[in-house]
Formats: sequence, C-alpha cells, structure tokens
Amino acid sequence: MIHTIDLRGRALSDADLLTLVPRSASSVSSAVEAVEAIIADVRARGAGALCDQAERFDGVRPAHIRVPADELARAERTLEEPVRAALTTAIDRVRRGTAAQVPPEVRTEIAPGATIVQRWRPVDRVGLYVPGGKAVYPSSVIMNVLAAQGAGVGSVALASPPQAAFGGSVHPTILGAASLLGIDEVYAMGGAGAIGALAYGVPELGLDPVQVITGPGNLFVATAKRAVTGVVGIDSEAGPTEILIIADETARVDLVIADLLSQAEHDELASAVLVTTSSALAEQVAEALPAAAARTPHAKRVQTALAGEQSAIVLVDDLAVACRFSDAYAPEHLELQVADPHALLPALSHAGAIFIGDHTPVSLGDYAAGSNHVLPTGGQARFSAGLGAYTFLRAQQLVEYDRGALRAIADHVVALATAEDLPAHGEAITARFAEPDAALD
Repeated sequence: MIHTIDLRGRALSDADLLTLVPRSASSVSSAVEAVEAIIADVRARGAGALCDQAERFDGVRPAHIRVPADELARAERTLEEPVRAALTTAIDRVRRGTAAQVPPEVRTEIAPGATIVQRWRPVDRVGLYVPGGKAVYPSSVIMNVLAAQGAGVGSVALASPPQAAFGGSVHPTILGAASLLGIDEVYAMGGAGAIGALAYGVPELGLDPVQVITGPGNLFVATAKRAVTGVVGIDSEAGPTEILIIADETARVDLVIADLLSQAEHDELASAVLVTTSSALAEQVAEALPAAAARTPHAKRVQTALAGEQSAIVLVDDLAVACRFSDAYAPEHLELQVADPHALLPALSHAGAIFIGDHTPVSLGDYAAGSNHVLPTGGQARFSAGLGAYTFLRAQQLVEYDRGALRAIADHVVALATAEDLPAHGEAITARFAEPDAALD
C-alpha cells in the first residue's frame, strides 16, 4: 500500500533531500486557465455567474447566495448540544491562543527628540473561505474568524459552497458556528468563483471587495487565491493536507498508524509520511497499515491517499537526518513521537505546526488545541506561516523628530541625498532651517 524510501547509508545534501521528498504531481498551474475563466465570468456577470457555477460544480442552484439572517439564527438555535459544547470550547481555546499573536505597540527613542513607534493595524475587511466537498468544516469557521477578530478586523464576509442536501444553502453546522461567532455576512458560493467574488465584489449582492482572503480549499481555490494575489492579500495557497511523523524505536505503532490515517481520510491527495530510524517500526507500520485503512469509514479515500506518490515511509540513519528531511519537506503538520522530542526542536525550522509527544495528535490541533489549523502546505512552510491574527495585521511606523533631532542628523541626510543625485531630498531638509521667504527663492 504505502511505499518505502530508504535513505540509510547515503550522504545527502540539502538539495538532494529536496528532490527526494514525496509529493503529489498536482500543481496549481494545471488549473490556471479554468480558474481565470471562472473569475472573469464572476466579474462580468456577478450573481448569475455564481448561480451557474453552483449548478455546475455543486449540483444545486442556491435560492439565496447571501444567507438570510433568520437562517443563520435558526442554524445556531438548532445546533445539537454536544456540537454546540464542542464549538464553544474550541472557540474559547482558539480565542485565547490567538490573543497572544497581536504584537504590542513599541516606542523606540533613536536619539533625543527622535522617536519611532512600531504599531500594528488590522485591515478593514476580509473574506474567509470555508470548504465543503467531502466533509463539513465548522472548525475552519472558528480558525478563520477568530484570527480575524483577534486582529481587530471590523468587517468579515464568509463564503462556503452551497449544499444540495440543504436546498442550495450553506451546511447548517457551518452557519451555526458562524452565528456563534457573530458573523452575519455569509455567502453560499464555493471554489474559484467565491474567491473571485470576494476579491472583486458583487454589487448586486451587497458584497463589497475585501482586502485579505484566507482559508483552505481544493486545487481550484488555491489557484484562484494565486490569481487574485496583488488585488488582495492571501494567507497561502493551501492544498491537500499533510502529516509527517518523526518516530524512533520508542514510538507506539498503533498511534503512528492512527495519526497517519487521521490525515489520509481528508482527501485522496492527502500526504501521510513517516520518517523513522527504526526498521522494526517501519516494517510493523507497513504490515498493519492496510488492514487499519480498510477498517476506516472512508476506506477507499484513505487507501488511495496512502498508495499515492505523496505518502511514504522513510528510513534514515539517525534523528539528525530525520530533522533535515523534515525541514526539506516543510510539512503542514509535524509530529514528534520520539523518546526526547524537545531535544529535536532546535534542529527543526520548517513546519506549519509541531505536535510534541504521544498525547498531542494533529487532530487535537484540528479542533481544540487552541492553535490554528489553517497551515501552509506543499513545502510553503519554508517561507510562510500558518493563519493567525498577524495574517490580518500590517506593521506601520510612526516617525517623529523635533527640530533639534533633525538638525543633529541633517548633514548626514544631505550627504546621502547628494551621493544619490537627489538634491531635492536634501533641500527638503535644509528648507526647515532657512528663513521662510528664502526657501521660496
């Protein structure tokens, strides 16, 4: 079912490791043409295009693209009590985790009379995407909304695909979660069309353009986010989920298998990777995995994901190589199931989130750890962070000098302006020390 990559006894450079990481062959570039056409259609025809696309891709034509307020309220009222309790607990934990992500304002005195204040300002309006498809993700509502609210964003629009089973509206559990969080602007629209609508707006729906779009989605959503980058900011081009487990001989086979399966059930393109120093563990996992996969409710999906080129068991000589391999892979989710997981942390830089020890599975982070589960995939953790309040914040510097502070630095500024052949730059300095009439001569 799952293939094995044996790297033992090989001297591998970082560049070598980058070529050896298991990846799916799918790429956002394969969907660019189709996505650009979908977005162009939304810009040209607005709500009509969104309805046609819903009928084509989701099998239903929504009666209302913008979900009515009474439907949101009803969805919250009818949440099953165990689900409501789980959502409120997750909301509390993620809200507290997000609060730590807002940097304080910092004032620095550069010299007497010269100060720089570093402050962080939220964007005004954001669009949050919650996927539909093979599963229902109220947890993604929580992760997206609380990150935006934690940053202080004042206007939030949420989009999720229409569901044929619910008359073309958004799944009621998603609506209920949105209502619990105070979100009243929800749209039944999905895929690339939804991303285009959020980026450019749809006046007939009262949907104003947003400044940042976040949230996970399929290949078309990821491609659409790339297509509108520059018109809006995005979190990342989130693709199929990934888990990489670093394990040694102390790891429990049943826990390794349970965690690989937990992510493989998301999607046929999900990546499940075990990196281990133990050949015995590798053999036991490989032997037990097929039967365990067959027992899952989504067996066919899981089996396809595990058999794909993106999933593997990787054998390495030692944990140092395991860490180097993980950093080359840059997984969305990294689990450490080793005797001393904290000893590995200094060697690990590239991961969306790191789950430490036997009692911290990825599925905890998916729901109620207090961390955010919207994380970079496809190796983007080498240069991108997961979703957080900071996604919606912009650093801004407030610069203030008094006359004495400016005079103290004036000659240096003029000298640099002269060196760059930008004399007016220098004159903007010297003008402040000339007589007012002389500055106009």
